[in-house]
This record gives sequence, C-alpha cells and structure tokens, in this order.
Amino acid sequence: MVLAFNVQTGVIDGVDVAGRTAVFVADAPRLMSDGGWKVGLYVDDDATDAQLEALGAVFSGQRGGIWAVVSPLVGEMLGSERAPITYEDAGRVHRLRVGDVIDMEIEDWALPGSEEVATLTGITFPAPVLTMAKSTRSHVDAFGIRMDSPGTNGHSAVFSWAA
Repeated sequence: MVLAFNVQTGVIDGVDVAGRTAVFVADAPRLMSDGGWKVGLYVDDDATDAQLEALGAVFSGQRGGIWAVVSPLVGEMLGSERAPITYEDAGRVHRLRVGDVIDMEIEDWALPGSEEVATLTGITFPAPVLTMAKSTRSHVDAFGIRMDSPGTNGHSAVFSWAA
C-alpha cells in the first residue's frame, strides 16, 4: 500500500509543513487488521529536519488522531528518508514519483458514458469520502517492499485533518 499526502497547509507543534509531500509505504497482510505491517516514510527532499521530524511524529501515531489508531498494526518501522518527490494532479489523473523507488499513476473511475466519478462514502481512513480509481502504472521498490500492480484499485481525495 502506498499513501501519498500533498500537504497544502499545516502546522505541527509550531512547525510549518505547508508545501511538503509525505509518502507512507506499507507491506500489510491481506487482512490488514491482523497487524504486523512493515512501513516506511518518504518526505520530499526540500523538507527541513524539523519538518521531517514533525511529519514522522504524525505518521507514527505519536501526535494522536487516526494514525494513533493505525499504529498498533505496525510491526516494523523500516525507516524514514528524504527523497525527490513529484506529485501531480491532472484532472482525473494523479501521478506520484519518489526518486527511482516509486512510480505510480491512477485515474479516477467514472461509469462509462459519464463524467461523474465514483466515490466510496462513510470511510474513516484516510478521508470520509474517497474517489475510486484504477492504477494505470504502479511500481514500488521501497524499503525492501516490492510491488508491481498496474490495473489494481486506487483512491484519491482532498481532505483536511486537525488535532
């Protein structure tokens, strides 16, 4: 699983994280609630030490919120690193590249003959409404986690978190 967060605005313990991109990578069992996830975190290479530390605290669950609920499922933290990250939204197409370790593209899904995208509602993580998507390109070789899964499902969402 790869979750990318393009932070538009935000402050964590007085540290401005606006403009940062964080990418959470996880190797989880098919039944994710079984736990034992192996996870890693990338933050864009322009992040300061303070920003890397603040975002790491959020995604490790140390700052509470939804990540504190998820953190007991983590069995091993594989690391956190800065990397060049390119995140692009082009209408219904969303692209992510993290150095040479992640290259993904998803396209929001709409019913044939319709421009209205399909959504999942009532979701608690990472957002209450997710747009359904299909991966058109998906390659991951990050922190020892390897996945090539074009044609599988994906999601996109604009949302706001606060704690």
